[in-house]
Amino acid sequence: MEDVLLTETRGAVRLLTLNRPSKLNALNADLVHALTDALHAAQADDGVTVVVLAGAGRAFCAGADTSVPRPLTVETRPQLIAHGEKNIALTKLLGRIDKPIIAAVHGYALGAGCGLAFGSDLTVAAESTRFGYPELKAGLTATTVTAQAVHLMGRKVAFELLTLCDNMMPQRAYELGLVNRVVPDDRLMDEAMAMAEKLSGWNKEFLWQTKRTFQRSTALNMEQALELARDVSIMMGRIPK
Repeated sequence: MEDVLLTETRGAVRLLTLNRPSKLNALNADLVHALTDALHAAQADDGVTVVVLAGAGRAFCAGADTSVPRPLTVETRPQLIAHGEKNIALTKLLGRIDKPIIAAVHGYALGAGCGLAFGSDLTVAAESTRFGYPELKAGLTATTVTAQAVHLMGRKVAFELLTLCDNMMPQRAYELGLVNRVVPDDRLMDEAMAMAEKLSGWNKEFLWQTKRTFQRSTALNMEQALELARDVSIMMGRIPK
């Protein structure tokens, strides 16, 4: 059986490649499980400083795999809850692991795939990229992606994407601050790896603590974030360089 996730280590960089190209890397239970395990493994490996997330074939990720029907019945409810919890856990994990995650995105990045792209710490988009949330168009309710979108972008932008279901071009995503770079497709991995290598050149403990502080600050008001920053500064200032 073909691996649904390819793992490669390049120095201090861990490259994770979604590998269901015939399904445009749609997230099924196996891929969610593999990606979750791979992120935990990267977190536990002190030799890994940065993670790069990419997609094989023609797309980054076309979203959740809806080819398997999941009707709600009394019998299936526990399995559906467990499935949903695993998807939520993966979304949370992007911000909870200390290692910065760079998404190298091309082709379709839709629904949950859009969430992976925008939810990463840094995002490099190829010119071929099309971002979007097509759930309503597909006859589905936008649920987990809605909870994430309202925290990642402005309310008007999030509601537009979630309800009009029009795909967003990478240049507009850049102008809205949702991606960091837009590059030709043939430069995508070079740009993502260059960013990863630059990050891996910093003191890794300070880099990882910067991500921790950043992620926690997003849930705090300014006064609370400044108090957190003070405490972290005192703690990290005592660590030998």
